[in-house]
Amino acid sequence: MKKGQLESHILVLVTLGLTAFGLVMVYSATSAPAALGGGDPIFYLKREAIYALIGVALLMVASRTDYRALRFLAPVLMLTSLGLCLAVLALGQQVNGARRWLGVGSLSFQPSELAKISLAIWAAAYLARRPAPKTLKELARPIGLTAGLFAGLILLEPDLGTVIAIGIVLGAILIVSGTPLRVLAAGGTIAFGLAMAAIWIEPYRRARFFSFLNPGQDPQGAGYQTLQGILGVGSGGWLGVGLGHGVLKNNYLPEAHTDMIFATIGEELGLLGATLLIAAYVVFAYAGLRVALHCRDPFGKRLAAGLTTLICGQALINLAAVLGLAPLTGITLPFVSYGGSSLIVSLASAGVLLNIAGQRGKTRAQMPDRSRGDGRPRAAVARSRRGARSTRRPRDVRRVAGSRRGAARS
Repeated sequence: MKKGQLESHILVLVTLGLTAFGLVMVYSATSAPAALGGGDPIFYLKREAIYALIGVALLMVASRTDYRALRFLAPVLMLTSLGLCLAVLALGQQVNGARRWLGVGSLSFQPSELAKISLAIWAAAYLARRPAPKTLKELARPIGLTAGLFAGLILLEPDLGTVIAIGIVLGAILIVSGTPLRVLAAGGTIAFGLAMAAIWIEPYRRARFFSFLNPGQDPQGAGYQTLQGILGVGSGGWLGVGLGHGVLKNNYLPEAHTDMIFATIGEELGLLGATLLIAAYVVFAYAGLRVALHCRDPFGKRLAAGLTTLICGQALINLAAVLGLAPLTGITLPFVSYGGSSLIVSLASAGVLLNIAGQRGKTRAQMPDRSRGDGRPRAAVARSRRGARSTRRPRDVRRVAGSRRGAARS
């Protein structure tokens, strides 16, 4: 098996498997409540299927397009994401008090999802051609300032979960780039302080945080969703009550098809189903990090690490929130939760990872020659000729020349 083929096969199987499983669980979580309310039982399934088809098409295109082109498209993606984040604040659809979506016909798009992958591509491109930040000042400019600008706009929507995801992705790229731990710790401390300030100034975020610390204090209010999620995961037992037979999704578990879909999975498929789902994300992380580890291109290495962390980091945060191990942030479960923007971006990210896995063995000759200081690749043939000349000693040259003159006299 050629280099990258094993990781590619794993990524394809896990990605498509999770997407198909997500369609099944979205239908299971929404069909019964819709039927009880007199609605269309397959309404959410049809919309999610449309997003899945768009996402799979993008996955195929991304897997067949050289990922290095993204390095030059990074500024365009950043400006587009910035413009959309500004537009959603003025023109976005307001749902549950938040402006996070732009309507496109009957469908909607969440610009903050595009901002995640745009920042990952930009940070990977920037750090691939420059030394890793060695001080807090180098970290702040321009990475910290750029991330802070996007974080401020996204917090105005408001959407703290996406801001946390962006911080995790940038942290992973900085680690791969060789940023010292003391610098990362200092930057992380500042980011944590700003996050706590953002939680404190918003009453609903503050209520969620305190309900996480003690959900039983307000079981019918701020702690209701956390308690129902824990109850859903724990009530399934070993094998669950059966697919489609869950009870909590019927007007008991808020957001059963989006943020809390893991609780529905735990109730209907039990510990076995929940464990297999977690194992799928572990396998995805294993394959994605192997792609990053073996990629010889600095940009590809950083981008693979960032995209893998983007998907698996969000999964970790979502699972921790449902299990009551972290505050609720609104982060969806990649590939599985209902959410068109998240699904499309996750599938596109998987397509880029597939291309990096297929291209990683072809990047040796394109790595920059850092000893030249200009980042341009040095031709392998020219380097070997110079090496050949440098290894021939002057005495050997005179000996060869003398033997040629003796042969001419004879």
